Amino acid sequence: MPGLGGGGPGCGPQAQVAAEEGDELVAGAGWAGQPDRAGERPGDVDLAAIRRPALEQRRVNVDFPSWMIESLDREARRLGVTRQSIIKVWIAERLERGRNAA
Repeated sequence: MPGLGGGGPGCGPQAQVAAEEGDELVAGAGWAGQPDRAGERPGDVDLAAIRRPALEQRRVNVDFPSWMIESLDREARRLGVTRQSIIKVWIAERLERGRNAA
């Protein structure tokens, strides 16, 4: 179909569906204007209401000795990230290693 780049590999009938104004094309899935089981289109979903309990943030306070904070700050500056990022990544790496070792 004109304007949809039809004819190439992976351009089966669903990929060549002509979308009406306001509808999106989704590769290999036809157009996204088709309602899902709840009768909503993907654009109608309130993304702010979605919760992923295992990934929700919780605040913790940890006291570190001054030398450790200075070392963390040096490494954070070297990598161009925040101190908090360094701490999160290092703790996540350590926990992952522990999980893989068990």
